[in-house]
Amino acid sequence: HPLGSSFTVRGDWATLGTRSKRQTENGISYDAEFGFNRAGLFADWFYWGGLRITGGMTFNNLKLNLVARGDGVTSFQVGNQSVVPGPDERMNVSVKYPKTTPYLGLGYGHQAGTGFGFLFDIGASMGKATVSETHSGTILNSIPQAEFDAELAQLREGVAKVKYIPQVSIGLNYRF
Repeated sequence: HPLGSSFTVRGDWATLGTRSKRQTENGISYDAEFGFNRAGLFADWFYWGGLRITGGMTFNNLKLNLVARGDGVTSFQVGNQSVVPGPDERMNVSVKYPKTTPYLGLGYGHQAGTGFGFLFDIGASMGKATVSETHSGTILNSIPQAEFDAELAQLREGVAKVKYIPQVSIGLNYRF
């Protein structure tokens, strides 16, 4: 919606859907599920023709869930302890991005007027993901929580480096 010759406000929705993958590596079965959906509210300032700077907020559902199960034969490491979990033993790790984040980007398109148009956006939502863990089963429950915390500290350190979720959009629009 135009607010003047150089400013517009708009909303959009984007998704990558949900992806799942199962694999076994070194006797440990891993199930991974990744999902991304977001809605956004944006303000555009057109500084030269159709080129613009965009600021706004995104409302996200971005998560990664990992589940590891053993086979009762192969060991794996939890902190400093090596264990041989059975098929009923589970370790769940969840990585979640904040629900609401600021957005900054550059783009072309979305100008006021009628008819068809081309648009291009490149930008990023800014925020810090959180990591959580749960586990179940006799063998995994016998491990002190400090060992799980040590294992997760490495993952948290890696996730903490990701402070921006890049976004690229290319499309056509029609205004009436």
